[in-house]
Amino acid sequence: MAENETAGASAAPAGPAGGPATPPKVLPWLLLHTVGRLGIFALLTLVLWWAGLDFFSGMLFGLLLSMPIAYLALRPSRERLSEALVARSMARRAEKEQLRDRLSGEQPPA
Repeated sequence: MAENETAGASAAPAGPAGGPATPPKVLPWLLLHTVGRLGIFALLTLVLWWAGLDFFSGMLFGLLLSMPIAYLALRPSRERLSEALVARSMARRAEKEQLRDRLSGEQPPA
């Protein structure tokens, strides 16, 4: 039974005090990335309209050009968002395992 506790503890990230780490918040990084992508799209579209393209062409080329630019410019926020999603997934998986252990009666002694 001690092997299971050690394996479970190594799978979950540890916090500064040695206990389980709290996963980073997903929503702020999701909002930052989404607003950044929309901002890049809007800025490029306005520049293209100012350069003389009509409404539809400006929107289309603004969308097409904003994809690679956002991919490069928003890399840090995208990576933080991915890390937060992975940490959240790991925390949920660990909680599920703990619940399954409690429900099956294999709860380790406290």
